Amino acid sequence: MKHLRIITLVFVSLILSNLDATAQRRKKHDPKKAQQTLAEFEKVDAGFKKLSSNAYGYAIFPSIGKGAIGIGGAAGKGVVYKKGEVVGGVNMTQISFGFQFGGQAYSEIIFFEDSDAFERFRENELQFAAQVSAVALKSGISADAKYTDGVAVFTMAKGGLMYEAAVGGQRFKFVPPNKMK
Repeated sequence: MKHLRIITLVFVSLILSNLDATAQRRKKHDPKKAQQTLAEFEKVDAGFKKLSSNAYGYAIFPSIGKGAIGIGGAAGKGVVYKKGEVVGGVNMTQISFGFQFGGQAYSEIIFFEDSDAFERFRENELQFAAQVSAVALKSGISADAKYTDGVAVFTMAKGGLMYEAAVGGQRFKFVPPNKMK
């Protein structure tokens, strides 16, 4: 009976993850939505204007969908900027294992401190592991922004409810401007 529950949980979580990832793949790399997302972050914390101006580059994910029952998955599409100009798109995927349940949608902005961090990202060599944590957006948080290995990550919840104590990593795939959908 216990094995049947585990198999059922794994099966359901894989279906949920696949549905979420499929929905995210249909979305586009949309610079207009990315700018709206940056404006939303700036509305909560005016310091984001300075942070985005001073960063070497950044990636904006207007919406990342995440779901889990034991095994979780997340996916989203974003737009990549260098010195304030669009230089491409990015696809993000995440698989996680651990104690987790629920689903949520959130926005994410990744700031790159210097050209080394930006190029690691562009060359698909950047992957977030458990030790890199995102900072949940609240007023005044950008003033204390700390880069870890040249990267600072901020998130803003959009909806849903997720309970997790999971280990997982985000993987990124840079998309050149001519291949953005």
